[in-house]
This record gives sequence, C-alpha cells and structure tokens, in this order.
Amino acid sequence: MKAADLGELAVRNLREAILRNSLTTLGIAVGIASLVAMLSLGVGLQELASKRLSGSGLFDTVLVMPRMKLRGFGRPSPRNSTPVPDARPLDESARGEMAKLPNVAEVFPQVRFLTEVRYAGNSYSTTVAGVPASASGGGAFEGMQGSFFSSAGADEAILQIEFAKELSAQPATLLGKELVLRYAERQALAAPSGAADPAGGDNNDNEGSGFSIVPQEKKLRIVGIVETEPAGGFGGFGSGRLLIPLSVAESLRAAQVNDLSDVVRGPGAKPSYSSLTVRAQKAAQVEAIETAIKNMGFTTFSLLDATRNLRMFFAVFDLLLAIFGSLALAVATLGIVNTLVMAILERRREIGILKALGAADRDVKQLFFVEAGVMGLFGGVLGVGLGWVIGQAVTWGTNVYMQQQNLPPAHVFSQPWWLVGGAIAFAVVVSLAAGLYPASRAARLNPVEALRYE
Repeated sequence: MKAADLGELAVRNLREAILRNSLTTLGIAVGIASLVAMLSLGVGLQELASKRLSGSGLFDTVLVMPRMKLRGFGRPSPRNSTPVPDARPLDESARGEMAKLPNVAEVFPQVRFLTEVRYAGNSYSTTVAGVPASASGGGAFEGMQGSFFSSAGADEAILQIEFAKELSAQPATLLGKELVLRYAERQALAAPSGAADPAGGDNNDNEGSGFSIVPQEKKLRIVGIVETEPAGGFGGFGSGRLLIPLSVAESLRAAQVNDLSDVVRGPGAKPSYSSLTVRAQKAAQVEAIETAIKNMGFTTFSLLDATRNLRMFFAVFDLLLAIFGSLALAVATLGIVNTLVMAILERRREIGILKALGAADRDVKQLFFVEAGVMGLFGGVLGVGLGWVIGQAVTWGTNVYMQQQNLPPAHVFSQPWWLVGGAIAFAVVVSLAAGLYPASRAARLNPVEALRYE
C-alpha cells in the first residue's frame, strides 16, 4: 500500500470518530504538557542559577592567598625532615606575574576596610569595598537604582540597599547626595638616618621600618543603590556595604588586616596583599590558571567543585521532574490503546475487506501505526503549547509575588529548542509503542470472520 493511500485512510478513520480521537489526543497533550512544564521548570531554575552565579564573577574567579608555613607550629622539626621554604609574599611583583599568565583577564586585590560614614550629621559604621571597573557587566549590578561609577577614578559610591535604608527611609532620595568617609590611612615611618640596611650598607632610601595610622576624610557622591552584596565574594573579609572604585580604594591606603604581617616581615619589606582575585577570560580556563598559580607558591581557591556538584544536582532534579511528569503521559498511553482497540472492534468489516482485496498484514499494521502516530504528533504539538502557557502563567504569578516581596523578577521556566523537539518526538514514540498491540491484533484478524461479523 502506498504511503499516500495509507495517510489518507488514517486521516479519514480519525475523522469518523472525531470526539473519541480528540479526547485521546487531548490526553496525550495533557501528559506532554505536564512533562514539558516539569522539565521547563528544571531547565529554567538551572539557567537562573547559572546566570546569577556567572554574573557574580564566581565561576571565572580564582582567589589567591599566600601559603602559610605551619609545619610544627613552632616546635623543632625532625632531624631528617625536609626544610620548609619561606612562604613567598603576595606582593606587586607576584601580581604582575599572574597578570602575564595565559587567559588571565585581570588581577586585582580585595580591598576591604572598616570605616565611619558621616551623613546628615550622623555617624554610621560600615565596611567599604573596592570594586573593579569590570564588575559593571556583572549580574550583581543588574536592575540597580542609579548608575555604575562614571570612571575608574571617580569619587563616587554605590550603597547596598540595607545600608541605604539606614541612611534614609527613602533610599532613592540618596542618589546625587554626598557623604563623608572617615578612615584610618596607613603612612610608612621613615627609617632613622644611617640605620643598617638588611641587605648591607646604609639605609638611605627612606624605606619604612613600620607605619603610623592617620585619620583621614574623603567626600563621595552617591551614584547608585544595589540590591545584592556584590563585593562579598568568597574569601572576602565580610561583605562591603559601601562600594567605591577599586583604584580609589587603593589610593586611600587604608589600614587593612595584612598590615601587621608587613611589619613582622621587617624593614625593607614591600607591601603585600592579603589576597588577590584572578579572573579568567572563560570559566573553562580556571583550572589551568589555578594550577599555574599553585606552582608559583601560592594557595588558591575556586568554585570548580561547586559547579560540578551543581550540575549533578540539576541532573538528578531534572530526572525526578521527568519521572513525575511522565505519569500523566502513562495514563494517556492507556487511552491510546483503548481507542485503537475499540477502533478494531468497530472496523472489523473494513479490515476484512482490506485483507480480502489483497492487503497484507504489514499494511494493516502500518495503518494503525499511522493513526497512533498522528494522534501522538498532534498531542505532542498541543502539549508543548499547553506547557508553554503553564510556564508563562507560573512565571507571571511568581514575579507578582516577588514584586510584593521587593525582589527582582526571575524567569523560572525555559523551553529550549531541544526540549520542544524532544517532547514532540517522545509523544510520537510513545503513541507508536501504544499502538503495537492494537496493530498486531488487527493484523491477525481473519478476513472471513471479519466479514461474517457484519
């Protein structure tokens, strides 16, 4: 039997019992809709988490810290033990070496310090954090009130929303206003004239043998208010509630936690960093960069293991959602079997005539397979559409609720092309599988008994 004739017969038979076939097709559509809605939720949550984490700069970031010499904790080492080399300082020369590594986008220090803010005659204690200019493209600053810093050296500030609420009951009114930053500046002490240079000779280069703390003030203009705490990344000493350009933060030379270690290292020691942040051009290049930095003698930390665990979690989560979503499709499969079995009982005479005219068992099987496939195809397309409608409705309701909670909107459903195509193909395959028994039963029908039945 030709394919065109087979298709024409299948469509005609489906039209004759249009109500029953439509209900069966609707059952398939409901099953596919539940499956698509479940998987769309899993994919949407995964994309949302990946977007937020990637936008925060965590996936493409390596935190670098000096390696600590902790063997023995002051106790004498065994006679035959290998001596532990002195830890390499994390200074400007090390920063330059890291910046020259392949696939490194930038290297910057984590500048955070406690300070006092004066605004409208009141004092507030908070933490200041330096933010690099590259952070403007991160997801942490999406939807912020106001704008990002106008330049890398601008005397401007961005407030975290909770700190802004402490300054004013209406945070939006703070934009454009000025505040005074009071901080402790580190100033190096000049070595006494004629003091011995640790490297030999006289120390006449004014290298400091310590530092003093001098109170300073800095006026800043508020240009933005951000909902999240983008400066509180892993490895940071607390979260920054007042954000300023990184170059401005470095120029303030504010006293930090690593200042004591510089004094302990002795006169002539170059200023060091407590930690450096190394950003890779792509997240896939983080592992190679991390290995190279470890070989330089530093301790590193990245979120590679966390990303692997995240992907594993969402894989299991999607599998569970697919299992629960397939339950409705299993019920729809039984509906296909029932519909086609009833069609065999109603069309015994037609089947008998087809076989009497020379139709082979294979032709009868193909006829019922085509009918099952057509119902699966229409049910799959309709189910994908229903799943999209469900996703849009849930997303709208979720965003309404999040808006009431003063939270940014989020797209929790996503339907990529592979999910749409896979759902339709899955509906057709399930329908064909459901048609196996009815098609085999129709093909085994004796034409004499079929004609006698009428």
